[in-house]
Amino acid sequence: MRKVVISSGAPRPIGAYSQAVVAGGMLYTAGQIGIDPASGELVPGAGAQTRRAMENIRSILEEAGTGLDLAVKVSIYITDMSDFAVVNEVFSELMEEPWPARSVVEVSALPKGALVEIEAVAQIKEDHR
Repeated sequence: MRKVVISSGAPRPIGAYSQAVVAGGMLYTAGQIGIDPASGELVPGAGAQTRRAMENIRSILEEAGTGLDLAVKVSIYITDMSDFAVVNEVFSELMEEPWPARSVVEVSALPKGALVEIEAVAQIKEDHR
């Protein structure tokens, strides 16, 4: 059985997708870019976009009764691999060991001209399944 998760602390979807879906005791987020949900605007710079995207993910995970500490896989898409160091630095500030599995992939473009897009898979706590 699937359950859709919607958080007011993250931007509303801009297409035919859900912010996240819970299935089989796991939560799968859609890719999040650095849009501030209050203003609807993309924040400037790769570091700030990484932080905002992670805050959006945190909000979605918390809405589903889980958190960044239960993330098992994170995929990060960046438009310029020279931003890897700043993205990694911000990611490391927001996550704790044990680290989730992670991929960082350079792509040619992201929605709305974003520099960073992040998606996560996390375990759902037993009492929220």
